[in-house]
Amino acid sequence: MRPRSKSDALFVRSSKVIPGGIYGHLSPSASLPRHFAHFCSKGEGVYFEDVDGNEWMDFMCAYGSVLHGYNHPEIEDAVAIQRKLGTVFNHPHEVSVELAEKLTDLIDFAQWAVFAKNGSDLTTWAIRVAREKTQRSIVIKARGAYHGVDAWCDPGMGGRIESDRADIKEFEWNNLNELEDLFNKFKDQVAAVILTPYHHASFAPSVLPAEYFWTGVRKLCNENECILVLDDVRAGWRIHEKGSHCFFDFEPDLAVYSKALGNGYAISACVGIDSLKSAASDVFLTGSCWNDAVAMRAALTSVSIAERDEVVNSVCKKGKYFCDSIEAVAEKYGYNFKMTGPPSMPYPWFSEDNDLYKIQEFCKIASNKGLFFHPHHNWFISNAHNKNSLESALSLVTESFDEMANRK
Repeated sequence: MRPRSKSDALFVRSSKVIPGGIYGHLSPSASLPRHFAHFCSKGEGVYFEDVDGNEWMDFMCAYGSVLHGYNHPEIEDAVAIQRKLGTVFNHPHEVSVELAEKLTDLIDFAQWAVFAKNGSDLTTWAIRVAREKTQRSIVIKARGAYHGVDAWCDPGMGGRIESDRADIKEFEWNNLNELEDLFNKFKDQVAAVILTPYHHASFAPSVLPAEYFWTGVRKLCNENECILVLDDVRAGWRIHEKGSHCFFDFEPDLAVYSKALGNGYAISACVGIDSLKSAASDVFLTGSCWNDAVAMRAALTSVSIAERDEVVNSVCKKGKYFCDSIEAVAEKYGYNFKMTGPPSMPYPWFSEDNDLYKIQEFCKIASNKGLFFHPHHNWFISNAHNKNSLESALSLVTESFDEMANRK
């Protein structure tokens, strides 16, 4: 095991002043508590360093928030200039208009944009816009889908009451018959359908949409005059540079982005069609720091770099090479191991591993070699990953599978 005395000491201190020590999906209980460091100190490119000085090659990219690599020089230079001018004011900074113009130019269906700090802020706000427009209450989502931390959708149980989900209905991903049954059962009551571009449920392999799925969803929403909301928080700028809906060939009414949008700076965006602009104006949206000019400048620079350098195409190609290679290594050692979902953000899955023992064992071994692979979450490729770093990682992957096989 790698040195971790400082990380452990910090966790003891943290536990005294922060509930759980570390909360949410960053909590040790959600990963490998005795093998992953609790606290990090700095990052550069594809590497981050923990407080004990251990260097990690990162395949989580701050849970998808870092697209271009840590401490990207062009983004940091733009941010430094903006920071000298100011961050948060009494009024929006002009960069908010520039970013809204950029997104509405880039995303084909988008006629307007608003901004907040994280995905949950705006998935919930988008639902309210849909309810305002339709004057209906029911929201349909895929079973097991994650859309944020608010009570109507969070994966936990704490602090929730029965009425929080009284108007939330679920169907099985790719099952249009079940979705249609919900529309029939709640005729003229459905305000919105909210979905991710592909299904990334927790503790399960990712599932791509069936060929017929998105066409069918759009048709049912049209027939029932409800709003289609795309939660592109996790997949935005990782599947298609103009939004994941372009890759899967459909058009939502509202779409929410975050994570890769700011390359590590806290920002989210919701864009929508013109006919929802009035409803959007009527739904209250505010936050003292939501007009953060520094985060908006980071996002504007990040999106511009992604477009200029064809970053999405790059991470998809790198991801495919990495996924194909790691599956080949696993097969060599007799494992049925698949990287499910899009190759730029794959979810690792061993067959016959419902107790998740194999993936935890593999990630534990890899962690001792300096690879940051999460056993229960999809991984991410950044554009900072290059041939050398990927080859280095694959060499350590081979060592990890060899060690795992010899432990049988």
